[in-house]
Amino acid sequence: MKAVILCGGKGTRLKEETEYKPKPLVEVGGKPILWHIMKIYAAQGVKDFILCLGYKGNMIKDYFLKLEEMSNDFVLDLRKNKIYHLSDEDELDVTIHFIDTGDDVMTGARIARIKKYVEGDEDFFLTYGDGVSDIDLHSFCLL
Repeated sequence: MKAVILCGGKGTRLKEETEYKPKPLVEVGGKPILWHIMKIYAAQGVKDFILCLGYKGNMIKDYFLKLEEMSNDFVLDLRKNKIYHLSDEDELDVTIHFIDTGDDVMTGARIARIKKYVEGDEDFFLTYGDGVSDIDLHSFCLL
């Protein structure tokens, strides 16, 4: 089952935090809110994510593209243009689809724009990228 996470809003109520970064990247306990959401879902077996990007979406892409290097020791071989990771531990063992759904788009339009990525799936989870809670996904459906 997939989880769709809405990450495109401007976060105007947290302006002091979101002026320079999107709300899903605001840190709680040293990690972005989005990271916590994905860890909660992954721990319960949901490991396929679709991120509906908008405002400062490139920063979210950049965070995940650099996540393994920023979280682990590695060797960079500039001659071969290769990175060798010195740890077998994955920060997040998930698959992430980064979908640009527009900067000034309402929630329904964002969901409509990712329709082709969830077609064929009977059900999927949908959540906002700025709220963390300890929730039992199994109480909503059978995974």
